[in-house]
Amino acid sequence: MPPSTIVRIRECVRSLNYAVSIHAAEELDDDNLTIFDLENIIFKGEIIERQRDARIRELKCVVRGLTLEERQAEAIVKIGPLGNLFVITAYLA
Repeated sequence: MPPSTIVRIRECVRSLNYAVSIHAAEELDDDNLTIFDLENIIFKGEIIERQRDARIRELKCVVRGLTLEERQAEAIVKIGPLGNLFVITAYLA
């Protein structure tokens, strides 16, 4: 059985096989969050929604979890065609 989506997402983070968009970096900064908060959101969180882009049909996931200070936050991510993770945005929920 193939690994679940959240397992694949977490493995990308564990192996540092991910990229953060400029938009996501700006949003993290606006909410005073660090890359460690982002990683914690993914490691401790769960997928609460799957979305499909209407134009290009790509699948993205909304992961809700906790920051290091236990504030609820969300990250929107997708797995790229080469298997790497791309963080589209992240924010306090």
